[in-house]
Amino acid sequence: MALQAASGVSRLSGWLAWSSVTSLTAALSGLASGLSLIVAIGAQNAFVLRQGVRREHVGAVVVICAASDVVLVAAGTAGLGTLVARSGTVLEVVRWVGAAVLVGYGVRSALRALPRRDPGALHPAGERPPSALGATVATTLALTWLNPHVYLDTVLLLGSVAAGHGTLRWAFAAGACVASWLWFSGLGYGARALVPVFARPAAWRVLDGVIAVVMVLVAVSLVAR
Repeated sequence: MALQAASGVSRLSGWLAWSSVTSLTAALSGLASGLSLIVAIGAQNAFVLRQGVRREHVGAVVVICAASDVVLVAAGTAGLGTLVARSGTVLEVVRWVGAAVLVGYGVRSALRALPRRDPGALHPAGERPPSALGATVATTLALTWLNPHVYLDTVLLLGSVAAGHGTLRWAFAAGACVASWLWFSGLGYGARALVPVFARPAAWRVLDGVIAVVMVLVAVSLVAR
């Protein structure tokens, strides 16, 4: 009897160890997949970078971006990706509205990149009064939820990969969510290291010019699909 009990405990311990290893492997796969999709410079990342350099509502921006990814990854893992893929009308509407938002923000960035008579106006502390929290939140939500790439990459692609992990799909999803929190936190707060560089007005013009180009290119890629 004692031998049977010991054998049962041994099998249980082995199963738990195997389950832990496979769950960790799935989570690490999700982490790598998540990072590979969000690290590329895009409209959302460019905005987070600018807010980080300005030290303006960084916490709110990071939380919105990362929390939105968590919601989208969870939705894709739960199977929403299949429904979204079948609803071409929804993606079409989001595509054109998102393109309009990106062009609008790109124009604003381009105007900020133009030389001004008062160089000090482009300094991080004196470029203009800080944007209201509400306006920043609205812009962050628009750049996140009105970008079809978010649905294609996060809901459809990550959701499909997660489904391939079977019973471990939620471990994969957890890894992808951790990737989002790590990336946006690092980008938003790590951008502060660039503040000395942006003490020069020319650096701000270059950054805004790059952001304008990124926004417009992403918008063009949306409508040209």
